[in-house]
Amino acid sequence: MTKKTVLCSKHVATMGGEHPYGMVEDGAIAIEGSQIVWVGRQAEIPGAYAGSQRIDYGSRLITPALIDAHTHVVFGGNRAVEFEMRLNGATYEEIARAGGGILSTVNGTRAASEEDLLREALPRVDALLAEGVSCIEVKSGYGLDAETELRMLRAARRIALERPVRIKTSFLGAHAVPPEYAARSDAYIDEVCIPALRAAHAEGLVDAVDGFCEGIAFDPDQIERVFAVAKELGLPVKLHAEQLSNLGGAKLAASYGALSADHIEYLDAEGVAAMAAAGTVAVLLPGAFYTLHETQMPPVDLLRQQKVPMALATDCNPGSSPLTSLLLTMNMGCTLFRMTPEEALAGVTRVAARALGLDDTGIIAAGMRADLAVWDVTHPAELSYRIGFNPLHERLFGGQK
Repeated sequence: MTKKTVLCSKHVATMGGEHPYGMVEDGAIAIEGSQIVWVGRQAEIPGAYAGSQRIDYGSRLITPALIDAHTHVVFGGNRAVEFEMRLNGATYEEIARAGGGILSTVNGTRAASEEDLLREALPRVDALLAEGVSCIEVKSGYGLDAETELRMLRAARRIALERPVRIKTSFLGAHAVPPEYAARSDAYIDEVCIPALRAAHAEGLVDAVDGFCEGIAFDPDQIERVFAVAKELGLPVKLHAEQLSNLGGAKLAASYGALSADHIEYLDAEGVAAMAAAGTVAVLLPGAFYTLHETQMPPVDLLRQQKVPMALATDCNPGSSPLTSLLLTMNMGCTLFRMTPEEALAGVTRVAARALGLDDTGIIAAGMRADLAVWDVTHPAELSYRIGFNPLHERLFGGQK
């Protein structure tokens, strides 16, 4: 017999419905197994659950568990020395000559075994789980050869076997041009990236296909060649777009019905309109904006006007966003990008789920997974307001503590 449980709390932010935060005061959530079967006021709990186990969380806040919709948590090594060099005045070129930059991470990742990659990723995953995260998107992209790209994806899949978390993988072979293909980026796409994508898909390692459309990476025509293969394989796409300049990547991604376009600091009105028409989510990454000392903000007001949903994510990576706190990301979204606390919480729950193509999580409603977070706060705005403070009381994953 499936176990029935009723959770009660003075404050339940369902993140759905008409009210701000989808708030239900004096709320209750009925769970059967791993699924939510009813949500409402405690005074209206159906008789079918009268004898069920009841857990009373008092005046605490219950929200959907958080979702980190853009990470690179699987990689080898770190770039702390490079960080120190930058602070001591070294230029990008000097750091690169000293073996730093993305190629440092590529070398570290290529040298790491699958076990190494998993072992190094787990503490980063644990930091996210400790803040109420239930689902993490993980990208490849630091191998830049077929063998290492597949090894990264295998390690990512294994995270869900080691921890109570849902993992969604994105193939990011079109992330950078490796040194052995310097000045031959077209050849890299055709000879390495696309064959690696096909191999990863054949092994069941890919949930979505990503790319980096930028002057320092790949142009729209090259990205489109990768997206065409993704479409052939039946895989959804997403894109790092308009982070450092405007190459029209978001518009290209939207033309393929992309789940999301991410970063988008230099996105223009035409790109926003294309995303709105396609239903493509804007994933904002304030950790990279902060780390890189950027000044060009994403067009938040324009996204609001066009009703493009905005997600927030850590972009956890060793170079531009060594961030493993989704709560801090929410604060950054508010303080740096002027998002509201309600937009920030939606951005790491309901909208983040949409950015990953998930329809069974991100809100508290009947039929959804019982992935929940219970907080030692009384108002949802507190989750974005505090800096360096974790008020998580309890995380439920599929109804289990």
